[in-house]
Amino acid sequence: MQMAVKNKKGSIILRGMVIALCVYMIVTLIGLWNDLDEKSSELKELQAQKEQVETQIDEYRALLSDESQKSIIEKAARERFGYAYPGEEIYKEIK
Repeated sequence: MQMAVKNKKGSIILRGMVIALCVYMIVTLIGLWNDLDEKSSELKELQAQKEQVETQIDEYRALLSDESQKSIIEKAARERFGYAYPGEEIYKEIK
């Protein structure tokens, strides 16, 4: 009779440990899923920034490949100092 009681207590402890392990694994998986989601959105943001930088690099390469320094000076005057031709209106995008 005592053997059955000890066996039943061991079985209850083993079940409790298995349940605790399962709960721990589920909580860990949820945490990892959240981390993956955050990293995925961070990756999307970085890819968008990369595209913007590549576009800007392409613009600079086009300017440098242009033999005329006039276009380089014109672009610098427009971007740095806000210059424009007479009668020209410049609109800036506000985000």
